[in-house]
Amino acid sequence: MPTVDDIWNALREVMDPEIPTVSLVDLGVITRVEITDDNVAQVKMTPTFSGCPAMDYMKNQVRERLQEMAFDGVEVEMNLDEAWNTNRLTEEGRRGLAKHGLAPPPVYEGVLQLDVLNNIACPNCGSQNTDMKSPFGPTLCRSLHYCRNCGEAFEAFKPL
Repeated sequence: MPTVDDIWNALREVMDPEIPTVSLVDLGVITRVEITDDNVAQVKMTPTFSGCPAMDYMKNQVRERLQEMAFDGVEVEMNLDEAWNTNRLTEEGRRGLAKHGLAPPPVYEGVLQLDVLNNIACPNCGSQNTDMKSPFGPTLCRSLHYCRNCGEAFEAFKPL
């Protein structure tokens, strides 16, 4: 009989469709895992933003992965009641973002200021000798930067 820990471990194998170096668990979108008395796996997810085009794909990936286990049913619910934020990223998730070439967002407390996007560490060489070129990247959650040390342009995952 699978346990809640088994579910968490299985979901660490389900990768974000846009950032395949980060699991949904390490991205922080899996917010609750339970097993009911009648052996149904229940998973709650909070998307990175409510208009995320990958929500259905992620739900299906989670459902398919858990259907491989010995459950009598699988229920996956997208929770829009609480907003996701970048502080939910695990350390493994932050390393996965860097491996994908995205600078991980800083951990923050309180109100975010735009200057938090300045001097973001380059995911290529680690230098903080960087310039933000635009707070608007190819997706809502990214900004564009340039590293003065290695000369590479890069994207950063914005803190939300």
